[in-house]
Amino acid sequence: MLRRTEGIVLKTFPLGEADLIVSFLTPDHGLISAFAKSPRKTKSRFGSSLEPFTYSNISFWGKEDSKLPRLTQADIIEPFQELREDIATFTAASEAALFTLRLLAEGEANKKAFYLLRGVLRMMLRPSDRSFVIVLYKIRLLDIAGYSPSLKGCARCGKTGYGFYTPDGSIICDSCIGGAATRGLRGATPHHIRLSPGCVKLYESLRTWDMEKVFRIKPSLGMMKELQSLLGAHVEYLHPEKR
Repeated sequence: MLRRTEGIVLKTFPLGEADLIVSFLTPDHGLISAFAKSPRKTKSRFGSSLEPFTYSNISFWGKEDSKLPRLTQADIIEPFQELREDIATFTAASEAALFTLRLLAEGEANKKAFYLLRGVLRMMLRPSDRSFVIVLYKIRLLDIAGYSPSLKGCARCGKTGYGFYTPDGSIICDSCIGGAATRGLRGATPHHIRLSPGCVKLYESLRTWDMEKVFRIKPSLGMMKELQSLLGAHVEYLHPEKR
């Protein structure tokens, strides 16, 4: 069966001397991996359309439940070439791509995730703080995928708290956790992350504000590091990175 959709290249893996396995994010099929025949040959029509982050109209052939359909066509819509020309921008875009692969399941349509990634790649073409854009992307993608950490008060009693516990994916106040964090017994709470009120407020703002207005926020370097630590611990607990 031939299927057509749009796709953004997230990753490629060489196979043999000239073939590739290409991972795309699509709006209609979610994450898919497809086999591309001979795109690494000099005269291949596929070559430029399978560069990292390239956004194309794609066609692929295979049974509906095929794990590796064959890519039959890829026509570039936006090349995003500038993202590959600067090492810092390439690194940031690669981080977004790898986070997407880590968080989303294959074969599950997710239009919101697709359009979010496309929008973030476009943002990276403008002058911007790349680390801010990546944190924004991770927060929004976690929300879309249903994995957002819960920071609106204690998950057990509803009271205000600032101790985040990765096994719960939420704030647990000192009373509910038994006061161990307050007494400084880190060994009793190995998954504890103490957040500042400012970090909690920043997270909610980045999660809910309009994407264009969000750049009015100018967080401090310390606040960004705190938020990055929170997101890193949360995702590592949910989806441990393969070593």
